[in-house]
Amino acid sequence: MAVEQEKGDPEKLRPAIEEEISEEMETKKKKYLRGEGANLEVLKDKKLKGQLAAREKLYDKSAMAALKAEKWLMPTEAGYLEPEGIEKTWQIKQETIASEVDISSSKNQYDIVLPELGPYSLDYTSSGRYMALAGRKGHLAIIDVKSMDVIREIQVRETVRDVVFLHNELFFAAAQKKYTYIYNREGTELHCLKEHGPVVKLQFLKNHFLLATMNKFGQLRYQDVTTGLMIGSYRTGLGKCDVMQVNPFNGVVASGHSGGTVNMWKPTSGAPLVKMLCHQGPVTSLAFHPNGHLMATAGMDKKIKLWDLRKFEVLQQLPGHAKTMNFSQKGLLAAATGSFVQILGDMNGSNKYSRYMNHSMAKGYQIQEVVFRPYEDVLGIGHSMGWSSILVPGAGEPNFDTWVANPYETTKQRREKEIRSLLDKLPPESVMLDPSKIGTVRPTRKKNKPTKLEREAELEAAVAAAKSIPLKNKTKGKNKPSKKLKKKYEAVDRAKRPFLEKQMEEENPAKKKMKIEGVVDELPKSLQRFARKKPAT
Repeated sequence: MAVEQEKGDPEKLRPAIEEEISEEMETKKKKYLRGEGANLEVLKDKKLKGQLAAREKLYDKSAMAALKAEKWLMPTEAGYLEPEGIEKTWQIKQETIASEVDISSSKNQYDIVLPELGPYSLDYTSSGRYMALAGRKGHLAIIDVKSMDVIREIQVRETVRDVVFLHNELFFAAAQKKYTYIYNREGTELHCLKEHGPVVKLQFLKNHFLLATMNKFGQLRYQDVTTGLMIGSYRTGLGKCDVMQVNPFNGVVASGHSGGTVNMWKPTSGAPLVKMLCHQGPVTSLAFHPNGHLMATAGMDKKIKLWDLRKFEVLQQLPGHAKTMNFSQKGLLAAATGSFVQILGDMNGSNKYSRYMNHSMAKGYQIQEVVFRPYEDVLGIGHSMGWSSILVPGAGEPNFDTWVANPYETTKQRREKEIRSLLDKLPPESVMLDPSKIGTVRPTRKKNKPTKLEREAELEAAVAAAKSIPLKNKTKGKNKPSKKLKKKYEAVDRAKRPFLEKQMEEENPAKKKMKIEGVVDELPKSLQRFARKKPAT
């Protein structure tokens, strides 16, 4: 049949090809439509029918426009590993992937061995162009991962526990032995933050320009890097904490503690917004999904749990232990412990994660941190012998927005972006669990008065409770039945009194005010100035 079509007239084949293209367009257009259209046949009102038909036509037109824009603005699609037959994705090795990808992608797979300076912590800029490295023995470096050029490396000659980029690649903060230091791109020390103490973990809130630190005494501090003001300094009261992450959706900082709890903090409150008991042992790591509604936690009870932060419920529980975890832009979860990295993926879009890839480091490598590189299918691994990079197909967002993060930005573009971000800087008060509430009107709370039946029921319950109170046996002469009955009556009167007073206030609200005014007039002239005066209207 196919041979006959190939030999046929090209003009006859053209409609079939166009029909296939139109079918493909229709299937892609569905994701931009607003659900199923209204059933217009059942409507009898001609005016309403015409209005709905025009609206459906407009929706269809806008969906088609969005589809055409996607063709030009989002030309690349994310690609995952696709097994054949009984093959499994987690059986595919890095050597096999490197042999199938292009030359530029294969350059992202490497292993840098520096055994005398590890273990290494690392961090990427929001564009994924630059990487900051911090070796525990004092090695600090900034690398351009596009060209693999070392921009600057310095040796601080003391312990470095963590490193994080600030708003761009020009500044980074390093948590050293005693204090936290801020350096510029050239390796020059700009600031020494002595108030923070010996810091264990660093996080940066890029929309608020806040540097969040957790020191080894369990103290959480927020400092504004634009003005230098200390926004908040709070004691967690739960001992040393080396697990801390920022929710990218709302800017809330989450800390994992040795009691199995995860606390969520905001800069303007000394009390945690949420306290969650996540594990039966110490929390070893946690990570947030880019959409902010999914949190992954791992504990010493050898369980990895996925939480829905809108309901604070467990969505899924997986066996396993993880010292460090990280979510990619497309929702893949990397969990590492020892020298083994496991990557979990939600292949069906149902928030049910399953094994996607495995990777084993060389024997003896102890993994310190795993971080996905933005806009690339790359996972950076900091370990005791240096740092490595592996390929994870489908991890990064394939199409970057130059207004959000541009890996190829020039000096002029970077300056403009920095000024724009400073003008758009959010105040610390905007950090909250549900940022969609900002700009909305708080609903008025009407006090619903209880009905007469409800009042009577409450009164009867209070009287019954007063009667059921057991009376202690007293000494001789004080234990008479008449005295016991009198005490019961007194207890019933005490229970009834608040209800009766409330009822009298509702019936005569002005009587109390009149009584106070009358008392003021009756007082001597010398004492009237001490009486509570009526506010001027």
